[in-house]
Amino acid sequence: MYLDDKRVRIICGHYGSGKTEFALNYVAELRKLTDKNVAISDMDIVNVYFRSREKKEELKKMGIELIGSSINEYADVPAIPAEMRIPFIDKNYEYVIDLGGNDVGTVVLKKFVEYVNPEETDLFMVVNVFRPDTCDVPHIIEQKSSIEYTSGLKVTGFVNNTNLVRETKAETLLYGDKILREVSLKTNVPIKYTTYVEEVVEDMTPDIKKQLSGDVIPLKYYMRESWM
Repeated sequence: MYLDDKRVRIICGHYGSGKTEFALNYVAELRKLTDKNVAISDMDIVNVYFRSREKKEELKKMGIELIGSSINEYADVPAIPAEMRIPFIDKNYEYVIDLGGNDVGTVVLKKFVEYVNPEETDLFMVVNVFRPDTCDVPHIIEQKSSIEYTSGLKVTGFVNNTNLVRETKAETLLYGDKILREVSLKTNVPIKYTTYVEEVVEDMTPDIKKQLSGDVIPLKYYMRESWM
């Protein structure tokens, strides 16, 4: 599943889509599947909340290298370290990039344009249809187009991360799936993954999983505290 994706996986999505949570879960599972170096870059220089760099020590214990965009733990500096280019070049890396929200956040990729090989790069767009700017088919397609324009890359797969946080039910995922299926038909971009948090979606069944598109993968909360 994860190893079937291209070597460089760029995770993007509109604010509130859950892209950072998905990126952290993805890289944690990826670490279990390969003997290669595994790295995640925090390229989100727009939103200061829910930053993957906050989990640096936890990721280090897993054997995952995190390359952050801030120079120390006390300051959030909009700077992109040159070290982020290394996993693009070194083929012994499996690379995950937590990119900033929507088209504004994707601009940072321009810094690495000479190192990005589309042939070995997936651009996954995480979608929560309960966010205002990705609430329906036209809005999702508009966001997709904006991301592609600013990044210079094509979205290669959607991630259905439709949720209402701890109020999420199986029908929530099915609702998101219905909308994303239509987007997929119009854009010819597949739904690659559907995600859910096992401790929250207690009514998930094998039958419901069969109705959902892509690989249905359980997540854990890395960024969201129990009280949130």
